[in-house]
Amino acid sequence: MGTTEHEVVIVGGGPAGMMLAAELALARVDVAVVERRADHELVGSRAGGLHARSIEVLDQRGVAERFLAEGQPVQVVTFGSTVLDMSDFPSRHPYTLALFQNKIEAILGAWVAELPARILHGREVTGFAQDDAGVDVQLADGGTLRAQYLVGCDGGRSAIRKAAGIEFPGWDATKSNLIAEAEVTEEPPAGPRFDAIGVHGLHRLEDGKTVRIVVTEKAVGPSGEATLGELRDALVAVFGTDFGVHRPTWISRFTDMTRQAAAYRAGRVLLAGDAAHIHYPAGGQGLSLGVQDAVNLGWKLAQVVHGTSSERLLDRYFAERHPVTARALRYTMAQGTLQRQDDRVKALVDLLADTVVTDESRRRLAGLVSGLDIHYDLGEGHPLLGRRMPDLALEDGRRVYELLHDAKPVLLNFGEPGALDGLPFVVDARTEDAWELPVIGAVPAPTAVLIRPDGYVAWVGEGTPAGLAEALSTWFGVTRRGASERPGSAPSRARST
Repeated sequence: MGTTEHEVVIVGGGPAGMMLAAELALARVDVAVVERRADHELVGSRAGGLHARSIEVLDQRGVAERFLAEGQPVQVVTFGSTVLDMSDFPSRHPYTLALFQNKIEAILGAWVAELPARILHGREVTGFAQDDAGVDVQLADGGTLRAQYLVGCDGGRSAIRKAAGIEFPGWDATKSNLIAEAEVTEEPPAGPRFDAIGVHGLHRLEDGKTVRIVVTEKAVGPSGEATLGELRDALVAVFGTDFGVHRPTWISRFTDMTRQAAAYRAGRVLLAGDAAHIHYPAGGQGLSLGVQDAVNLGWKLAQVVHGTSSERLLDRYFAERHPVTARALRYTMAQGTLQRQDDRVKALVDLLADTVVTDESRRRLAGLVSGLDIHYDLGEGHPLLGRRMPDLALEDGRRVYELLHDAKPVLLNFGEPGALDGLPFVVDARTEDAWELPVIGAVPAPTAVLIRPDGYVAWVGEGTPAGLAEALSTWFGVTRRGASERPGSAPSRARST
């Protein structure tokens, strides 16, 4: 078989891989996704939802309603066993969206099918070799793909990460859980159960027949496929009965092993999603972290592929995402520990229940779990710098996030109309909305903001254009008024009054 060329090849068609494919396709990058599955059907429901910042990210691309139509907004952000209500957060989506991964993947797949991205189902990568100009990707069927960049979104056991020689330090497993969907002959108890082993629960699904089961094992289970016998034994150990569990759709085992890649890039090979970090699923962080990895990386990689920016921009991906994810991993380790409620841990959980509901603690923890308080270190300055741009309502009837649907930067001018004429990405705008950030609260209204395609603020104007030229050069390769390094490029200009 011959060699097929693409600008970027993504290995793995899960949420991170498909989100990255969408970001690159919107940026007009020739992208192909290699996915082992024959289609995007996912056996079982798997992960259970999207946190607030990830819903906002989808809103920035104009597809949030597709997910909202299938899911249920809920207040389920927790610490210990305490629910942290975030309904008062200044966001259009101050909640978690309860929606199983199989549906999330189906919606993502349908969206990506509308974009110029190629999905190679039923194909598997067996190896790769990179040189100064690109990467040759070998497939199990004998075919070869040639790409400028290769991105591993192939899960916690990532073959791409291992072949790239990227270390994966962290903590080994101390406990394991079985998760399954099956039928039962006895009515399951309502709600979760906490004991000295961990958390357990059975929940009947929409069809009224299938039950989703999560049970913590007494000891860390063996690697390899989990069995129905092991599930029965674990249920009996906790509940005294196996509920007559039978006809499982799927059974899987997960642990609290926590690891994070020492680098997210090795030459022309990058990592995103579970390939870059794994953790205990307490708090439902994994899927949202992968989506946000993809949105952070996508526009940067597109600019490098197009020659708009140098490869140095890719170093910002690790610099920004690694500390954010490390913080989320610390939360999952703490949350997993608090699930083991023997008498001593239960005393701590009860004490925390009285502490974390105070406004400051609640907001800080809910901001962390939801991703709404993410702050990328872009230097000193206005509180907006490095934080997600609020989705303000503009006087022309649009919202700020509508301006990001095409995954392009926006320079919003709230000062004198025409004051930033001659610069790229400019939109003259007005708003009556309050400037407020989650956790932080009210912030001074700027006269202009430069918003990256991922929705984070790269520059803030406070009455003068000081620093704007440097920000345009640093983030978008703009070296003179209205021009970029990319041959044949032209400044974009949009006006609203």
